[in-house]
Amino acid sequence: MSAGAEARTESGADAPPGRLWRALLLAAVAACAACGLIYELALLALSASLGRGDVVATSVIVAGYVAALGLGALLAKPLVKWAAASFLGVEAALGLVGGFSATLLYLSFAVTGDSLAALTAATIAIGVLVGAEVPLLMTLLQHGRRTTAAESGAVVANLNAADYLGALIGGLSWPFIVLPVFGMLRGTAVTGLINVAAALLIAVLLLRRMLTRRALVAAVSVLVVAAVALVALLFSVRHIEVTARQALFAAPIVHAERSDYQEIVITRSGKDTRLFLDGGLQYSSRDEYRYTESLVYPALRESTRTALILGGGDGLAARELLRMPGIDRIVQVELDPRVIELARTELAADNGGSLDDPRVDVVVDDAFAWLRGHSKEPRNIPAGGFDAIYADLPDPDTAVLGRLYSQEFYGLIRGVAAPGARLVVQSGSPFSTPDAYWRTISTMRAAGWATTPYHVHVPTFGDWGFGLAELGGAAVPDAPVLDDAGRPDTNGPRVELPPGAPALRYFTDDVAAASMVFGADSAPRDLEPSTLSEPAIVDDLRRGWRRAGE
Repeated sequence: MSAGAEARTESGADAPPGRLWRALLLAAVAACAACGLIYELALLALSASLGRGDVVATSVIVAGYVAALGLGALLAKPLVKWAAASFLGVEAALGLVGGFSATLLYLSFAVTGDSLAALTAATIAIGVLVGAEVPLLMTLLQHGRRTTAAESGAVVANLNAADYLGALIGGLSWPFIVLPVFGMLRGTAVTGLINVAAALLIAVLLLRRMLTRRALVAAVSVLVVAAVALVALLFSVRHIEVTARQALFAAPIVHAERSDYQEIVITRSGKDTRLFLDGGLQYSSRDEYRYTESLVYPALRESTRTALILGGGDGLAARELLRMPGIDRIVQVELDPRVIELARTELAADNGGSLDDPRVDVVVDDAFAWLRGHSKEPRNIPAGGFDAIYADLPDPDTAVLGRLYSQEFYGLIRGVAAPGARLVVQSGSPFSTPDAYWRTISTMRAAGWATTPYHVHVPTFGDWGFGLAELGGAAVPDAPVLDDAGRPDTNGPRVELPPGAPALRYFTDDVAAASMVFGADSAPRDLEPSTLSEPAIVDDLRRGWRRAGE
């Protein structure tokens, strides 16, 4: 049959389909819409895991996807003459592009070190294909009918309702079913397979009378080939993921998994064990003692008995605290239970089994929720509050993490602190990300902590900074300034070793004194505090990273 004959067949030679036919087609619309939204949610989640979870990447995905929907609708106009065949072709392409999108994005990051170009291409391709569905489906729903304006409006309403209902189903399926069960790469492959399977059912059950035998065989063949390709991806994605992940790390990977919160990777080369969370290095066993000693001991005094660690799920800070005479209770609050489990197994040689010590009470919870008293677990706050508090948390490279560096967060910490308590916050690099570092210091001070900034050299991190703060200290000045010795004059506590400290490998009295001295290229900056409503520290950090790479 010629193309013109096929066009006549699809334009209304047959009798109009019945209500059951249209109901089934609308159900298929909902299924395809669910798959389309899952593809986009997967790209958002994966881009965050690959370090592109910033405003730029989110805007590219959301705005690019919406714009591509309109472009797809325009590009579909010439295809409405062959609506049935075109729709099946679009679904085959969507299943393949969406199903392979996360895997290709991961491979692009592993090979090039960047994912923005692949992210943009995948977003536009998926948006164009999803956008092309609407005019084609509209044509199919009105097949063989002469409709009034009111009837056309009802068809549009039904189509939109099915489309939005499918989006709701997809949006709920991603976090509660697809991601927990299959993970990102397999999850998108499974979604692509569902997409193609739905199109096959539509072809065989609903559209076969609208197509010539040749067109039907061709459409089914294309869909079957797409399904076979996605099944092959499902069987090979594990190998692809392992190969691509290893390309990102110099040392052999001894453990890798995706928890409910992040990707966890442990590498080991000789005696050097390294922990990575979402691709970011958390510590190297070669020099972590420099970081850990510098974090822990400045907050301790001879009278310190209780300590709170927010984050620090690797158990290293707890290890050092347990070496200090007089410490009889530590509460460790960590969000990810898998990090705690790995600290007790794979990383136990580094932390000395600290999390199994009876003096350590491990609480699996979000630090912000725990401080607010919205915890699933008992807060176990000692009478009078904690003597020493540590915020050993990931760098604030997303808005979610930015709240853990906010003025409100440091205010909540005051609520569990004993009178005269000391707080240490890991604050990033005053050299590589100076605005983020000094923003942290300014934010601590704005929350009422008398704060002293200090920094040390950790070979795997470079110049790394902390903030030491105290409640009930001298009045906090309006802005940090340097004294005659080049130290920030903040009226905060001095950085020094506590009496009775054990022999340390790095943090000596001389190192402590020198840590308060900053060079001219990382001098104090007077910045507005970062808050929940204006998390300026997130932009500070990303701007610093971009400049460091120039």
